Amino acid sequence: MTKRTADTAPSAEFPPAEPVTQRTALERLNIRLHSLSIFRALLRDPVILGLSAYLGTLQHGPVEESVNQYGNFVCQLYNTDKRTLAGYIQHIVNNDENAYIRMIGKAAAPWPEMEAAVREELAVLQAVADLTPESLRQGLDWDGYLPGFATKTLDIAESYRERCANISRYGYGIYAKHRMFYINAENRIVPVHNPDQTRLSSLIDYKREQQIILDNTLALLEGKPAANILLTGDAGTGKSSTVKAVVNELAHKGLRILEVRKEQLHAIPAILDELNGNPLKFILFIDDLSFQKDDDNFSALKAILEGSVSAKSRNVVIYATSNRRHLVKESFSGRDGDDVHRNDTMQEILSLSERFGIQVTFQKPDKTTYLGIVHHLAREKGVQMTDSELDMLAERFALGRGGRSARAATQFIDSLLAKQ
Repeated sequence: MTKRTADTAPSAEFPPAEPVTQRTALERLNIRLHSLSIFRALLRDPVILGLSAYLGTLQHGPVEESVNQYGNFVCQLYNTDKRTLAGYIQHIVNNDENAYIRMIGKAAAPWPEMEAAVREELAVLQAVADLTPESLRQGLDWDGYLPGFATKTLDIAESYRERCANISRYGYGIYAKHRMFYINAENRIVPVHNPDQTRLSSLIDYKREQQIILDNTLALLEGKPAANILLTGDAGTGKSSTVKAVVNELAHKGLRILEVRKEQLHAIPAILDELNGNPLKFILFIDDLSFQKDDDNFSALKAILEGSVSAKSRNVVIYATSNRRHLVKESFSGRDGDDVHRNDTMQEILSLSERFGIQVTFQKPDKTTYLGIVHHLAREKGVQMTDSELDMLAERFALGRGGRSARAATQFIDSLLAKQ
């Protein structure tokens, strides 16, 4: 009898390993996905959920269930605005808010364990990004129709490193995806999904006023001292539009805007605390601001502008618009009332507007400026009309709206377009 040697005899204790099949590789990828910690929130993403559900059926699930889960996965991918799986993975990775990116945003050094986790997890997500319809089908015993999706080669880790290196321009989480926000009824910051698209190039006249606001905002972005700004002037002169246009011009440099209503002023200190550690720069925007005498919100804003301990922030400025230069509705009876310290009261009213470092006044346009805006908008929108007829109708329209303004010019052109 021939004696078996270690080289020829199979070991009962250690049987030969089976070759790694595509199905096995996909099953292992699903296990690796569930080990995510830094990027764990991505496991709740609909596309990742759909993919994981499909991969989970490959080992024990019936073919019908696997086909069903594959179809759901592709459906979820189709529901995004990304045509490729790699493009979608890059998008959700770059915009994910997690412990690692928050430390980067605060200019703190992440722990070595976190650095190691990020490297390993980006490798897992790279493997997901590299999946193709063909590689996914190899793990499925089915030769019928299955929907496909476009593929693309992207370096997920390199893209994420570039994001981290330029975090002050990109941001993370909702602030990476959106540029305009508001405070909801629960005093939570939520994005504006259909933001104002106004650009400075579309705003006619008021170039000097626009430049003052633009220069101050650039100072904020560059880490230089930036002032709070009060924009005053007649209604419809473009105060709010100018602020939003500045945000649209500078969003790619890391600027965001958060609109706060007057009755939410008391929430600003908590909002500033939340934004203080964010690498982006923010404009807190208060539109159409005015107060009644003895308004509690008056004192709240005054404390914020004075820079109390809870209100200071290195990356936030306050821009407010008002049709009233002194913000408080005054009356002659209020000026001549029986207040023993009437002069102190008047100084208190006037002092609020003076607490804004910069005041910019938007004057109502004269006839020449108003008609210039009308003609510019008419050419831009393709209105076919003689200058004389356009001027006559524009003046008539302004008269019916209580006076000339940039808003009246825009509304007049829109009324003409509606009749075409």
